[in-house]
Amino acid sequence: MSLRINDTIENLEVETDQGTFKLHDWIGDSWAIIFSHPKDFTPVCTTEFGAVAQLSDEWEKRGTKVLGVSVDSADDHVKWKGDIEKVGGAKAGFPIVADTDLKVAKAFDMLPAEAYLPDGRTPNDTATVRTVYIIGPDKKLKLSMTYPMNVGRNFAEVLRALDGLQTAAKHTVATPANWNVGDDVIIPATVSDEDAKTKFGEFETVLPYLRKAKQPTA
Repeated sequence: MSLRINDTIENLEVETDQGTFKLHDWIGDSWAIIFSHPKDFTPVCTTEFGAVAQLSDEWEKRGTKVLGVSVDSADDHVKWKGDIEKVGGAKAGFPIVADTDLKVAKAFDMLPAEAYLPDGRTPNDTATVRTVYIIGPDKKLKLSMTYPMNVGRNFAEVLRALDGLQTAAKHTVATPANWNVGDDVIIPATVSDEDAKTKFGEFETVLPYLRKAKQPTA
């Protein structure tokens, strides 16, 4: 069964290079990002993990924990982090799940249920294990993005999407295309004009169903 938006993620116990824990316990009251990769010591993945390491202060500002997933062992993850830190120029302080049995990959619908790891596997054997999941403090999936093996992810977009999700959750609004922090937000259609004025003050009616207001700051 596929994992869909607003589904509660399974409370899996996972082994990482920083110990074993259950996902719900690890998330706690934070937001969380889980990002998966085909294999350790591969070029695109190393640049991506480096990008995540560079953003450590940004994740912390947003009360967000990050967790990598790869099908190799925890020992391999420890060794690989040396390369990640060399490429990214920043400490890779986040844990990486050793998903050697594909437990996480299957639970998060990264691979078909019948997938297995053959001897002498290559990244092609786990090609679909390449997804970003943003999870809320309620342990529910808020967003997922899936990329092919040959296109590196844009973590500035992941950060932007996280900002949008947190803004929408905090203020009960929506965000328009290409939105960034500080831009106008969209007032939900379920909110009357009178209630919108009380909550947002002045707002712009672009279309009867499209009303924009300044992003709330409180």
